[in-house]
Amino acid sequence: MRFLFSGTACPVFLLYLFRICLGNEQSTERRFALFLSLLWKSQKIVMKIDDIRKEYKKGRLLQCAVAPGPEPLFEQWLEEAVGAGITEPTAMVLATVSEEGYPSARTVLLKEFKDGKFIFFTNYESRKGIQLAHNAHVAITFPWYQQERQVQVEGVAVKLSETESEAYFNSRPYESRIAAVVSSQSRPIKSRRELLKKFAEAKIRYRESVPEKPIYWGGYAVTPVRVEFWQGGEHRLHDRILYTLQPDGKWKRERLAP
Repeated sequence: MRFLFSGTACPVFLLYLFRICLGNEQSTERRFALFLSLLWKSQKIVMKIDDIRKEYKKGRLLQCAVAPGPEPLFEQWLEEAVGAGITEPTAMVLATVSEEGYPSARTVLLKEFKDGKFIFFTNYESRKGIQLAHNAHVAITFPWYQQERQVQVEGVAVKLSETESEAYFNSRPYESRIAAVVSSQSRPIKSRRELLKKFAEAKIRYRESVPEKPIYWGGYAVTPVRVEFWQGGEHRLHDRILYTLQPDGKWKRERLAP
């Protein structure tokens, strides 16, 4: 909000506050007092944004205490995130790149960590699915804020087999399977009412049968080539341990400056 108090935007914002006060059915003195109060509150909001500070004191990450590869530490941190009861511990921010080179990111859910691969499911005809068809290189971030941790992953996404995707699809709740059938993910729709109508009609249609996995729906497995573990530290002296996959299949481990 700081831009409201700088340059040509400042008079516009002041006029906006003054018009709010003019619309108030009170005396001129009370209107002016209201104007000053709103102006002061808006400045306090800006000050609070600038003043947000937090010292990270929940842990340390020692290079000598971690394994030669990233899998054990990721499994440990994931287990601790789940055990701590944080909101959506399996949520990960997945970044992809369009054919034109524009990046985009969204939150998806990790559904399995197997053989060092990060597995998630989606609609292959969604925006991310289309982008992955053109460029399989992705970046993933696990933002475990409550534990002052994050894990950054870079790697290559490959589709799972139909058998693997079907097995997971059939394990989903009944309503979630129907939602996958009726939703043309990432495409414009007229209204939410239209979507709910399609959902209700599909529930009737599948009342005595089981929704089959759509051909356009399935999973990806991301094979990492770079994994960084970040643990917040005091005075912004954070711990960063980086694993980089080498040509011989082994991991190089090193500490990065915060």
